Order: sequence, then structure tokens, then C-alpha cells
Amino acid sequence: MRFPRVKAEHRPQRYGDGRVRIGGSIYGLAAEIADPDGFAWAALAAMDGTRTPQEIAAHLRETFPGLASDGAAGIVDILMDSGYVEDAAARPPDEFSPAEQERYSRNIAFFRRVDLTPRAHCWEAQARLKHARVLVLGLGGTGSHAAWALAACGVGTIHCVDRDDVELSNLTRQALYREADIGRPKAEVAVARLAEVNSCLDITGERRTVTGERDLAELIEGFDALALCADEPRGREGIRIWANRTCVAAGLPWAIGGYSGPLVSVAAFSPGGPCYECLSAGIEATLPPGLSVDLGGPGAIAPSAGVSGHLTAHAIIALVTGVPAVPGGYVTGMNLIAPDQHVYARHPLRPDCPACGTLPPGAGPPVTGTR
Repeated sequence: MRFPRVKAEHRPQRYGDGRVRIGGSIYGLAAEIADPDGFAWAALAAMDGTRTPQEIAAHLRETFPGLASDGAAGIVDILMDSGYVEDAAARPPDEFSPAEQERYSRNIAFFRRVDLTPRAHCWEAQARLKHARVLVLGLGGTGSHAAWALAACGVGTIHCVDRDDVELSNLTRQALYREADIGRPKAEVAVARLAEVNSCLDITGERRTVTGERDLAELIEGFDALALCADEPRGREGIRIWANRTCVAAGLPWAIGGYSGPLVSVAAFSPGGPCYECLSAGIEATLPPGLSVDLGGPGAIAPSAGVSGHLTAHAIIALVTGVPAVPGGYVTGMNLIAPDQHVYARHPLRPDCPACGTLPPGAGPPVTGTR
């Protein structure tokens, strides 16, 4: 880092008791530093993008004559490694044209704010999106919104798959279609519509029915992530099980979104962690006998479909970019008619899982509960 600068979104504040707060008020991003001598505050103030790390350390030694050279350098190093500081000299990579820089400027502001991993420049996450190849399977309520969000955010290659034609009843919640599209294949319409959203991408599609694990294994080959937005066939031997087992075998991260009336959710999975079958078994073990969880059904309005699709897209973006660096193996969501009911569950890898039980012990995260 040549010229450290505190990110504008994380401008520090100092309290009378010597504490320094950096990261703003955003939950999960802010941090507090005990700074009774004012070393950190002075270093942060000097990180304005005009000084090198060595010059900032020298400034600290001048300001605090009793501070040793290695102590001053250590303070600067810690702050530069915190994720709240960027290199003012960094420029967007040459692979992004001026038009793309303008198009993705809000993306960059988002990643700069939420990404606390020190990086050479704030465009690294966007570059990962540009080179990512994502398969969107199912272009209904969840899938149409997810595909739009992935295209808008700049996922470089998107392949859209669906077996159905557009119907009149789709238009209440499926964002990519119009009345004039009724009777046309969803995949065909989706490709055309997404190309109008972002012409910088490679967007393809096909009308296809997935009939089993082998079929899906062929389909996911060459992709970096799967957004499963189809829910049929259902059941213990249905498409979610096919997706889980093929993605576990291929080491492919994937996410599945769904809704059942006002309940919307997304589950995300990454290689090496507990899989969909681990999570499902863990959730079912907490339910009363005879009660099952079924996300799906005809009851939906545009907001429930939209929220589920955007949760799915966000999970895929996180899996592809590592921002935020959250391991898969969880389900999260909300009840749109009961805002106080937050869905969250994470369960550990199950040694007897038929899909991932051969993974090394302890590969998955610990149980953190459901609320």
C-alpha cells in the first residue's frame, strides 16, 4: 500500500474516554480501539492519501517523541491490515473500460464499505464477478429476479435454463417478462432481456428439462456457481437433492432460494462445509414429529418472489467474491408479514450424510442455533 487513506465510508470518531470508533454505525463492520495515548487517532488522521506508510510512522514519532520507531511502524501496519484503509494511489484495472467504471461505481462503493480484507485495490471483488460463470437454473419468481440482479451486478457469464414458456399468471411476480412474451420460452426471453440490462456480459440460455443427477452434472460443468431457483421435482429425491450431490461431487458452491407465501429464504453452500442434506437433517431434527418445511407453492406476490431472488443473487455474489467471507452451510430469511421472525440456521457436517459424510471431520462450522 503506497499511500494509505481511511475509506470515506469508515471515517473514524474519537470519544472523550480515549476510544476511537472506526467503521461507522453499521452492525458487523464497526470496531473500537482503546487509544488512551492518541497514537491510533494521530495515525488515522495522517492517513489522508498523501503520505507513505514510512512518512506516517515518522509523523507519529515526531508527534510522540517517546514512541519507538518499531512501535510507530507497528501501529501503521495494524491499521493498514484492518480493512478500513485503502491505497489512494490504486486505480481501476485496465480490464474495466471507462463505461464499466461508471456502470459499476455504486458496486465499488458497496464493496469498499463491506469488504474488510486488505486488497491491492477496491475493484478486486468486481473483477471476480466479471470473470465468474454462473448457472441460473429456473427462471420463475425467484430465478427471474436473481438473474436480473446477477446481470446488473456484472457477473461476466450467465447461463439461463428453464423448461417452461411464459404464461399470463407469471406476470404478477416474474420480473423479466411482458404480456407480449406470453407463449415464448422463458430462457429465450430472459437472455434477450438481460442483454438489454447489461451488454457487457456473455448471456446464454436454453430450454431444458433436468431429469436427474447425471443431467445436472453435465449442466454445471464449467461453471463457478449454481443458483438453483427451480423447485420441481420436489421431495427427498428431487431437484434439490440432485443439485446438492452434484455440487458436492464437483466442489461447486451453490445457493437455493425459495418462498412459501410471505416466508422467503435462501440457503448457501460452499465446498468442504456441511451440505444441503446436513442442513435439512439438522432442521428436521428440531421440528415436532410430522411437521416438515416446504418452501414453495402457488401462493406468492411480487415482493416475496423478488426478495427471495435477490437473497439468492446476494448469496451467489458472496460465494463468488468472498465478500463477505461467510462459509456456506446456512439458511437465512424472513417472514414478510412478521418482521420480528428472522430465519437463521446452521448445522454441522453430519458424518453419516450420504452426500458429504466422507469430508474430513470438523470441516463444517459449529452449530449456532436457530431463531
